[in-house]
Amino acid sequence: MDGTELYRKVLLSVSGNKLVEKLSLKYGKKLAGKFIAGDTLDEALDEIEALNRKGIMVTLDHLGEGIKRLSEANAYKEEYIKLVDGIAKRGVDSNVSLKPTQMGLALDPEACYENIRTIVMQARAHGNFVRIDMEDSPFTQATIDIVLRLHAEGLTNVGTVIQAYLFRTEDDVIQLIKAGVNLRLVKGAYKEPGTVAYQQMSEVIDNYKKIIRMHLDQGVYTAIASHDDRIINWVKEYARKHGIPKDAFEFQMLYGLRMNDQAQLAKDGYRIRCYMPYGTMWYPYYTRRLAEKPANLWMVVKNMFK
Repeated sequence: MDGTELYRKVLLSVSGNKLVEKLSLKYGKKLAGKFIAGDTLDEALDEIEALNRKGIMVTLDHLGEGIKRLSEANAYKEEYIKLVDGIAKRGVDSNVSLKPTQMGLALDPEACYENIRTIVMQARAHGNFVRIDMEDSPFTQATIDIVLRLHAEGLTNVGTVIQAYLFRTEDDVIQLIKAGVNLRLVKGAYKEPGTVAYQQMSEVIDNYKKIIRMHLDQGVYTAIASHDDRIINWVKEYARKHGIPKDAFEFQMLYGLRMNDQAQLAKDGYRIRCYMPYGTMWYPYYTRRLAEKPANLWMVVKNMFK
């Protein structure tokens, strides 16, 4: 285990401590604001317009996960209806991202499905797309099942996320490509045991490249979500060598990270999408961003002293 992997495991463990969470919620919001577009939908839509002017597309996410009551899921569903309508009204270039536990997956899977289905249908009415985020491994199969069920109903404007660090990922990619499901490919940001996930970053990267190749080689539109220059440069070179056009894939990065690089990718003719969250339930998302690599934490620390 190298230093980055150890750092990630320690930070994810510490972030689950109730005292750490309490202190972070009290003192950390200003720092978290670098990664969050605002508390309200209007603030987020303003940011989307600014990014669109730079040639950057957006995926908009309303923060929240791990609800305790189904009534909370209904409130989130209503916010997403407003979100989808708001995107259409403003005419911005943005699709939508949501978490299944936010919609009640851990409490009532059928209610969760109906909540997501309502949002997907509203998005389809506006010609928009919904990305169902992938959470930690206990929810992987249920999330895939939701997407496949929606596709079977003819609601094909929905896709999901595949995490390269899981052992099962290659089989999932084969199944989902066959079903015509649009996928966002990521390394993975949750703390997972060695029984289900690769623990060495070199193994994760190898598997990540494999599932990217599986898409590009079959002419399947590919969404590559990474800030890792090794991955980004490898994709550029692979596409060049194999005659794959720039509009056959897109890079995706997070709001608040490498914004100048995102704009440069757009200038260079690449499709680039910014994953933009908004809302007040920022703590789980923020800690996962810090845990991805020490540079993220160092960047936040430097901003504290500006």
